[in-house]
Amino acid sequence: MPEEDKPTDARARLLSHFSAAQGTTEHGQKWNELWQQNFLPWDKGFPSPALVDLLSSPPSSNSSKHPVLLPIRSAKDQKRRLKALVPGCGRGYDVLLLAAHGYDAYGLEISEKALEEAKKVEKEKGGDKIYSTKPGVERGTVTWLSGDFFHDGFLKDVEGEGKFDLIYDYTFLSALPPVMRPAWSKRFNELLAPEGRVICLEFPTYKPASTGGPPWALPPKVYLAHLPRPGEDLTYGEDGELLEEKLGPPSKSGLVRIAHFQPERTHEIGYNAEGKVTDWISVWAHP
Repeated sequence: MPEEDKPTDARARLLSHFSAAQGTTEHGQKWNELWQQNFLPWDKGFPSPALVDLLSSPPSSNSSKHPVLLPIRSAKDQKRRLKALVPGCGRGYDVLLLAAHGYDAYGLEISEKALEEAKKVEKEKGGDKIYSTKPGVERGTVTWLSGDFFHDGFLKDVEGEGKFDLIYDYTFLSALPPVMRPAWSKRFNELLAPEGRVICLEFPTYKPASTGGPPWALPPKVYLAHLPRPGEDLTYGEDGELLEEKLGPPSKSGLVRIAHFQPERTHEIGYNAEGKVTDWISVWAHP
């Protein structure tokens, strides 16, 4: 049984803490309270191994229409560095990793305390080997953003237009109650640049939806339902399971999944008792 599925004091505390939080404002405040209390059971202390591997050696896509899994500069825009956004970045490990791979990386947090911690990590561990650049790669900038992902206020501190070439989601969607998923899918669609990529490390895929959250159960079908239907309210059963038979056709403007695979490595929490990876990676693009 994965660690996250085992009853623990930490899990009970999380369930209790968020039991009445539904709206974006109240939900964000609840996360900020945990940061202020230094209660961070989700913090692993280093970037996701799955993202490390993807950035270092991206696998090939089987799609002939979208063969490139990571965003590339257009021929007329070679001088501009690509921009990456990590919403709900926490201590910012993945932000620093993206900067090391040449992205101008933005870490967004609703919690000021979380951003304080991220800046400490950048100062104390930003020179660690895992954040070293490859030969020929120019390190990107790191910018910490304070704000709500679902509102535009933070975009004033983003260089250029308010669009990102890469948006990375790992444990961000799993932190949001299901009622916020339509807004999540709409926002990803709005913030992704025309030739950009959304990368989702899908977790937790193994737990039943009836156990609640956070983290909320996220089998691949949840991503496959919401991202192609930005902003749509989808139907869930009383047990929290998505009712796939109730889905309408995808939106013409919705994101398209161009790749779906299991990483060779992930955080320890993403393995089952037999040592098998339970996480998935999905890569999305505009049609």
